[in-house]
Amino acid sequence: MTKLKTLLCLIPAVLRTSNLFGDSMPPVAEMVATNSLSLEQVVGEVLSNNPSLKAARANWEAMKERIPQARAWEDPRAGVDVNAGRFVAVPANSFTDQKFMVEQTLPLSGKNRLRGQAASAEAVNAFAEFQRRELDATAAARSAYFRLANAYAQLELNRKNTGLLRQFAEISRTKYEVGTHSQADVLSAETELAKLEETAFDFQRQISEAQTKLNTLMDHPAHSPLGHPAVQTFEPVALTLEKVESLALVNRPELLMAEKKIEAAQARLDAAHKEWIPEPSFRVEADRYNGASQAISEVAAGFSINLPWFNRAKYKAGVRENQKLVESARLELAAARRETLALVWDQLKKVETFHHHTELSKTKLLPLAEQTVISKRLSYETDKTSFLELLTAQQSVQEIESMYWEHLADYQMALAELEALVGTSLEPVIDTAEHQHDSK
Repeated sequence: MTKLKTLLCLIPAVLRTSNLFGDSMPPVAEMVATNSLSLEQVVGEVLSNNPSLKAARANWEAMKERIPQARAWEDPRAGVDVNAGRFVAVPANSFTDQKFMVEQTLPLSGKNRLRGQAASAEAVNAFAEFQRRELDATAAARSAYFRLANAYAQLELNRKNTGLLRQFAEISRTKYEVGTHSQADVLSAETELAKLEETAFDFQRQISEAQTKLNTLMDHPAHSPLGHPAVQTFEPVALTLEKVESLALVNRPELLMAEKKIEAAQARLDAAHKEWIPEPSFRVEADRYNGASQAISEVAAGFSINLPWFNRAKYKAGVRENQKLVESARLELAAARRETLALVWDQLKKVETFHHHTELSKTKLLPLAEQTVISKRLSYETDKTSFLELLTAQQSVQEIESMYWEHLADYQMALAELEALVGTSLEPVIDTAEHQHDSK
C-alpha cells in the first residue's frame, strides 16, 4: 500500500514533467542539439549547391550569349581568283592573273536589331525559368525542413507519452497487486505502451525520409547526418485575396515568361515584315594583269542586292506564321493570368484551412482535453473512475497534440507553397494590424 501511495503521488509530477498542461500550447520537450539545423542554412545551401538550379543558371547564361549573335551583321566575304595556267600564247595585259574581292552586306532594314530584341526577350524568359526553379527548390526545401521538424516533434511527443504510460502501467500493476483494480488495467496500459513503441519507428522513418530529401536538395550524400531543426511555433499571418493576387500578377515567373514570349514573337513578326526590304552588299575588287609589273593593276567597286519580291509565297507565309505566334502568345498570357488567380484562390483557402485547424487545436481542443485529464486523474486517485477512462483521456491529449504539430507543419508548408506560387515573399502584403490583433 505504501508503494501505491508513492506512485499516486508521482502522477501530478509526471504529468507536469510531460508538459501536458499549461496556459498555452506546450512546446516539444527540450531537444536542443549542439548541431542544430536552421531553415536559413538549408535554403542557402540549396540555392548554392542544387544541380538543377546550376543547370537552369547555365541555360540562362547561354541564352544571353545569343543576343550579340542575333544582332550581328552578316560575315564579310573575301575571295581570290588565280589563273592556274595558260594553254595558248596571249599578249601581255590581256587578262588577269589574280583577282581579289571583299564583300559586305549592310543590314539597312534593321532585321538584325529585331532579331536581337527577340533574343533578349528569350534570355529574360530563360531567367524567369531559372527563377521558377529557384522558387520550387526553396519551397521543396522549406517543406522538407518542416516535415523534419514535425517528425522530430512527433517522436519527442511519443517518447513523452511512453514515459507517462510506463508510470500508469506501474500504478495499475500496484493497484492490481493490492486488489483494488483488475488485471485488465495492467494489460490495457501494456498494450498502449507497445503501440507507442511501434509508432516510434514510423516517426524515425519519417525523419530519415525528410533528411534524405534535404540532402538531395543540398546536393549532399543521401545518408549525410543533419542536425535537429528548431522547435517550430505557430506564427499566424493575415492575408487578403486582393493583395496576394496583385503580388502574384507582378512577380509570378510564368507571367513574365508569357509576356516575354509575346515580345519575342512581335519582334519576329516585325522582322518578317522587313524581309521584303532588299539589303545591299558592297564589294571592292582588285585585279593584276598578266603582263603588269605592279602588284595591283586596277581597283573596282560595286554593289548587289537580293530580290525577295520573286519569292512572295515564302515571305508571306513567314508573316502569317509569326502573326499566329503573336496571337498564340497573347492567349497564353491571358490563360496564365487566369490560372494564376485560380491557383492563388485555392492556395489561400488551403492556408486558411490549416490556419484554422492549427489555431483550434492550440487554443480550444487541447486545453479542453487537458482539463479532462486533470479531472480523470483526480477521480482515479480516489478510485472514483476507472483506469480505462484516464487512459482514454490521456490518449485524447496525445492525439490532439500530435494533430497540432501535424497541422502546424501543413500550415507552414502551405505558406511556403503560396510564396513559390506568387514568386516572392509574402511580407509586403501581410496585414500587420490584423496580424497583431490575431496574435493577441
